[in-house]
Amino acid sequence: MSRSDSKLAPFRLNAVSLPLICQGLSSALMSILLAGCATSAIHMAPDRPDAPWVPATRVDGEIIAGARAPSDGAGAAGYVLPANRALGSVPTPPDIDPDHAYSLAELIDLAQSNNSLTRTAWNNAREVALAAGIARSAYLPKLTASVVGGRQRFHNNSASAFSASSDTTVDGTVSAVSIQWLLFDFGERTAVLNAAKQASVISNIAFTAAHQQVIYEVSLAFYAEAAARARIDTAVHSLKNAQAVQVAAEERRAHGIGTVVDVAQARQATAQAQLLQVQAEGAAQNAYQALIAAIGISPLARIKLADISDRKLPTAVTGPVEQIISDALGRRTDVLAAYAAQRASEENVRAAQAEFMPKLFLSATGAYNSGDLNVTAIPSVGQQLPTLNVSSTHFGLTVFAGITIPLYDGGMRAAVLKQARAKAENASVILTHTREEAVRQIVVAENTLRTSLSAHSASASLTSAAETTFEAALEAYRNGVGAITDATVAETQLLLARNALTDAHSAALSAATTLALSVGALGSAPE
Repeated sequence: MSRSDSKLAPFRLNAVSLPLICQGLSSALMSILLAGCATSAIHMAPDRPDAPWVPATRVDGEIIAGARAPSDGAGAAGYVLPANRALGSVPTPPDIDPDHAYSLAELIDLAQSNNSLTRTAWNNAREVALAAGIARSAYLPKLTASVVGGRQRFHNNSASAFSASSDTTVDGTVSAVSIQWLLFDFGERTAVLNAAKQASVISNIAFTAAHQQVIYEVSLAFYAEAAARARIDTAVHSLKNAQAVQVAAEERRAHGIGTVVDVAQARQATAQAQLLQVQAEGAAQNAYQALIAAIGISPLARIKLADISDRKLPTAVTGPVEQIISDALGRRTDVLAAYAAQRASEENVRAAQAEFMPKLFLSATGAYNSGDLNVTAIPSVGQQLPTLNVSSTHFGLTVFAGITIPLYDGGMRAAVLKQARAKAENASVILTHTREEAVRQIVVAENTLRTSLSAHSASASLTSAAETTFEAALEAYRNGVGAITDATVAETQLLLARNALTDAHSAALSAATTLALSVGALGSAPE
């Protein structure tokens, strides 16, 4: 090295080091800025634990995500959020004929068209069905096309007596088509596909179960609403009876044969009957809203409902309960779903076992290179498969057929297999428990129906006797041979008997519907 070269050496070192120093400084500065950006997001949270959060909003009241609230007037509304006017629209009720009295079957049709449960179950079934299609696509080859453009720069240093260096830049594009095809995997894909098919069966069963549940809930709400309306009629009759007793007491007082206490007791009974009527009307409104909620339509909808006070009750179940259970277990949605889940878990075990076996595959790549690029592979990007036959030649074609044999993975496959077997065992236990629970529900539902029918018969006899007792007590009091207490007590007992008859009628219809659901036969409006 000459004297002049040695003098320039420090300068050259500094020239080489300067970009590295700048790069390090820029990296450190960028890290500081990023750290500041991350911690500065704390302003999106409330400023204090004891002060309201005041969000920034748009003109329509929508909260602006990530924006700082205005400083003026903060906290003026307290812990009340701004109203988003776009969310304030009331759901539109369906087209309803205000003059038509809707039957239970018509209400169920409305529910199946408007209830969100049926729509959600339908979308879930479609989603799982598509998952089965995704599993089936594993049998097909994967074909990928890619076009890559690039620029390469080379820096050459010569090691000869005369030192020299040169820079070379080349451009080019690479077009490639790749195919990968798994030919044989000892049944793993078949097991995965079968498990996906069983999952589709489970979702379709859940779709049917959702409709059965909607039918069931609408039916029970309809019977409860009908009973609530019947209680209003009973309260109206009870008020008339109380007023009749009051008139008799006031007439006896006017003729000098009654007492002030009798009149006061009669007026108290009338006021009590008025209170019961108001309570019955409020309960009927609540029952109507429960029915509207079960249907799944707007609470503002007004529907005229059919009268079922004279509807015949179902007869008691004839035949042995064992036969009913035997027929029901094969069509209950929960039992069928548990059975399909067991089948799916068995397929998952087979798929986990196949992971221990070799796999036979076919891979091919064709590439065309234009320009002077010299690369050995194109890395995978997104859905593009890696390309392995790219070189400086203009066209290349590579075909591989091979076999992969898993040797060691740290016990991962063994753990996955144990998990699959544990899940399969749980699925078997769940199926057994589901069958036992189904039997219990059927026995309870059948017993409830028998009891409710007997209760209705007994309450009908009680109502008839209470009507006779009240009429006799009122007539005796009018004729001066009975006490006011007997008349008011008889009136109260008549009210209780009529309410019991109404409740027994509704309970019998509900019990029959529950039995139909428990045996898996509730596919339409209960007959």
